[in-house]
Amino acid sequence: MCGIFGALSRTGSLADGLLENAARDLSHRGPDDSGTVVVETSPEGNRQLGFAHTRLSIIDLSPQGHQPMQDASTGNWLVFNGEIYNFRELRTELEAAGNHFHSHSDTEVILAAYRAWGADSFGRLRGMFALAIWDKLRQTLLLARDPMGIKPLYYYDTDKCFLFASEVRTLLKTGLVPRKIDPNGLFSFLAFGSVYEPRTIIDGISAVPPGHVVALEKIGEEGSVSSRQYWNPLKFISGSAVQTDGGEAEQKLPSLLRDAVLSHLVSDVPVGVFLSGGIDSSSLAALMSNAGVRPATFSLVFREAEFNEAEYSRMVARRFGTDHHELMVSQQDALSSIPEALNAMDQPTIDGINTWLVSAKASAAGVKVALTGLGADEMFAGYSNFRDVPRLERLSADFTKMPSLLRRPVAAMAGVVGGQSDRSRKISQLADELAANENGATHPYFVVRSLFNHGEREALYSGDCESAEGEMAAMLLPSIAASANFDPVNRVSYLESHWYMRNTLLRDSDFMSMAHGLELRVPFLDRALVEACFRIPGKDKLQGDRPKELLLKSLGVELPPEIVNRPKRGFTLPFENWLRAEMKPMVENALSKSDGAQGLLSAGPVREVWNRFLAGRTSWSRPWSLFILKRWCEQNL
Repeated sequence: MCGIFGALSRTGSLADGLLENAARDLSHRGPDDSGTVVVETSPEGNRQLGFAHTRLSIIDLSPQGHQPMQDASTGNWLVFNGEIYNFRELRTELEAAGNHFHSHSDTEVILAAYRAWGADSFGRLRGMFALAIWDKLRQTLLLARDPMGIKPLYYYDTDKCFLFASEVRTLLKTGLVPRKIDPNGLFSFLAFGSVYEPRTIIDGISAVPPGHVVALEKIGEEGSVSSRQYWNPLKFISGSAVQTDGGEAEQKLPSLLRDAVLSHLVSDVPVGVFLSGGIDSSSLAALMSNAGVRPATFSLVFREAEFNEAEYSRMVARRFGTDHHELMVSQQDALSSIPEALNAMDQPTIDGINTWLVSAKASAAGVKVALTGLGADEMFAGYSNFRDVPRLERLSADFTKMPSLLRRPVAAMAGVVGGQSDRSRKISQLADELAANENGATHPYFVVRSLFNHGEREALYSGDCESAEGEMAAMLLPSIAASANFDPVNRVSYLESHWYMRNTLLRDSDFMSMAHGLELRVPFLDRALVEACFRIPGKDKLQGDRPKELLLKSLGVELPPEIVNRPKRGFTLPFENWLRAEMKPMVENALSKSDGAQGLLSAGPVREVWNRFLAGRTSWSRPWSLFILKRWCEQNL
């Protein structure tokens, strides 16, 4: 795992120190090694391309894995962040075709694969990656990102320069990107608690979409960026594929799960497992144990009894004979670490503090690579949304069949009867928006996942709310149309993985773990496993009385019933209590200020959110999100 940066000056030389400063800024992502290179891209020397790389040594720990790396036979250059789990198989195939290798790194395999297969090689990579290749012959710069968007990659394009990096803040610190908020990025943060791609919080910086190749083919002032998709999960969940391939895919799940987990153990350093005692992480330990691998497991354990769930992780560790380690933390430890966690945020998010804390403890204990259960809920229908959203879809369909004159009164009644809870306001919002739009453009999924509803966003946002809502709808609704013919459960699976998982869970996991030089791997998002899960009919994912029954019966071994039957609960910190006690002065002071977010937040409604929380009329996540946003802007803008 690494940090990558690149800069193309379209009109002259790169600024002195630009690459070295970027490497220093990304050193937390790769503390083991770093390197820079400047490539002359024109005979006249009037354009320069530079790469910077910081290395977390996982595969081939020798200096031969150093980056940036050049293909001596073509002159191509590569910087790469991630891990390719099938690099040995690809190497064998390439060697059989006459290729020779000088290292044991997956980086060199990527260069050889590109030499042999061009941009089609990206679709053959099994793993998580964000990379940039300078194709010398074609005079083309290519950026590519893994199919699920596990690893981040951002770029900034003007007529003077083209920049890319693993983190948004690294691009900001070049001084070449104006420190200006993207109003539409901020608006999506208000809607969902994180900025939804391809937008970022900074105007002009865009994310490379997952499963895409972004190409800069003309690198002069007239150059433009093009993008093409090399992998699309939608083709694996068409109605016909589910009908014809669902049974076969379900039969293959046990072998696919085993293969996914074992493939993610490829490493030249020890690989651990983050074990919470829930179904997902316990399944990883079970699969490894059943395959004859004794995993090293790590659990975060609170000293305070009311937060301590160590009994569950210990139960799993005993059941599968893991080499178990408990990382002790007190509530005060967690509370005192929040300023450091806030400093690690690449973009504002209401999530991620938990990952920062467990990553800090694991890194301090010497862990360099860890598997997590992230992705199991999205692939095996683990969220309540998999039942709630289809139910709301049916209610929405019935509602839109009503005569238009009845919709407004019924929507108003729903708002009165539902009360003032956050959930009730969401349902009322859905009814209001359906009443206002005969085509039913609002989808229940986005309402259920929303942080602030339409009326609250309109009050909080001081910009052109109508334009921002329209832009956001134009970004979100195509995914609804694209999945319209799929069964409701698979549609939710697609939406969860496409939006919430990618823009919140994966992004936060990346920058919060990499802040400590820790690599997190996500076997449940292995491409072959994802494709199989999307082929299985949704009703099969909700079968049985146990949660994630399809996953449980595919493990090949039973989890302890206490693990399976315990109420679903992620690792949670007591923010509700903290915001009313220890953190109250800090948050209250930030939210009482009239400035913030470059004038795009309205001060009065911000204070009203805080007052509603103190009165017990809204959840802690809403004032917390506004505090995070203001704090991030103060630190970075």
